[in-house]
Amino acid sequence: MFKIREVQLDEAHHLPRWRRPEALLYVFATAMPISFATWSALLNNFVIDVVKFDGVDIGWLQSFREVPGFLAIGVIVVLWVMREQVLAILALLLLGAATAVTAMFPSFGGLIMVTLLSSIGFHYFQAVNQSLQLQWIDRAQAPQTLGRIVAVGSGASLVAYALLVLTWKAFDLSYEFVYASAGITTMVMVGAAALLYPQFHTRDPQSKRFVLRRRYWLYYAITFMAGARRQIFVVFAAFMMVQRFGLRVDEISALFLINFAVNMAAAPAMGRFVGKFGERRALIVEYIGLTLLFLSYGGIYWFGWGLWIACALYVVDHLLFSLAFAQKTYFQKICDPADIAPTAAVSFTINHIAAVFLPASLGYLWMISPGFVFGLAAAMALVSLGLAMLVPRHPSKGYETVLRGLAPAAA
Repeated sequence: MFKIREVQLDEAHHLPRWRRPEALLYVFATAMPISFATWSALLNNFVIDVVKFDGVDIGWLQSFREVPGFLAIGVIVVLWVMREQVLAILALLLLGAATAVTAMFPSFGGLIMVTLLSSIGFHYFQAVNQSLQLQWIDRAQAPQTLGRIVAVGSGASLVAYALLVLTWKAFDLSYEFVYASAGITTMVMVGAAALLYPQFHTRDPQSKRFVLRRRYWLYYAITFMAGARRQIFVVFAAFMMVQRFGLRVDEISALFLINFAVNMAAAPAMGRFVGKFGERRALIVEYIGLTLLFLSYGGIYWFGWGLWIACALYVVDHLLFSLAFAQKTYFQKICDPADIAPTAAVSFTINHIAAVFLPASLGYLWMISPGFVFGLAAAMALVSLGLAMLVPRHPSKGYETVLRGLAPAAA
């Protein structure tokens, strides 16, 4: 009934709304968190309760998980033989399959193997999904549309966490059942999307070579610092909730549920904020907030603050992170249209340079002083704040930074 065909992007408005490019982005935004949110919600309890991890072990696991992100530049090579839309679907299928079998490997080596597979799917999808968003979404509506996409993703995560809260203890669920259910759900959704949506093509063919332009230097620097700082939160914040406060699966899922409910409600407003006040102010607000937030995380260890403060900080962190798509819209305004796909791959690699070694090395520091780990994250947020100050109020091609007279010449 639904024949898979090719459609030019500027002709897609003739399709029913549910088959347009934006609708497919919403499907992607729903399917990915079902697996990833479930994996994240169960991981810390699974590795502590079943595999008996400590801070060093979780650091090494997360470092291995980031290797595919560091190698995301390989997306450019893969795009020599397939289109971005096809790669996005295959990557999501791999993420779903790896999530489904995670609990079948309750050992350090087994988890490393299955985590690498799921990470390849996750990071390759994220790289091409970012590219597709910037190609398929009208530039004037990008902040608002990206805000809605974030809200949809938060909603999918919220549903996953709500189900865990309601059913984990009530039905005495196992890790094997929950991981399998989440992974299979993602695979079914993505398989349906592959059949129901046409292949969308833009008028601007994407470059299929490695692109590293000097005039994008500020975007690269912001991306690098964001990846380094974010890893500290991703690896250690939820781990702290389980290790220090002993939260169970249903309790940590309840925290995640509240977190994503707030994000689902706030993300569209964040999109409107970026659209009205610009990327510069949005990034400045994000980095000032993150500096104070990470110092407060350190206060949990330095001053013995309790669980409720830790939970509040966790929610605020995710709320600030919803402003991070200002990086995407900043790049969309300064780039050549043909550079979107290769730069998405390059930026993912840059984002994960620090992610490969930071979790493992900071795992050892965590064993000595967890508070200092969060203090280091606050210092990184301050560096990011300094970089955000260099973003113009109205960035454009040729006006990538306020240091126009001092910045490297355009490539």
